[in-house]
Amino acid sequence: MAWIRQISDEQAEGQLAKIFEAAIKRGGKVFNIVRLQSLNPSVLQAGMGIYMATMFKDSPLSRAQREMLATVVSRANECHY
Repeated sequence: MAWIRQISDEQAEGQLAKIFEAAIKRGGKVFNIVRLQSLNPSVLQAGMGIYMATMFKDSPLSRAQREMLATVVSRANECHY
């Protein structure tokens, strides 16, 4: 199994601390998919922008359909988050 160094909530500073704070407000915690990108906050921020646009901006798909697709893809990829 691969191991990736991650920054904890307590170690987060600056931009990363703000990203973690927003993640906690959204989901109650910093999920591993977010934490795994903690070594490069600017890339994490860009990735979150893509995620937010994909899941929440105008789309021909409903929010429920987008969540369903994300769930199916995660399952197919054996991702348990």
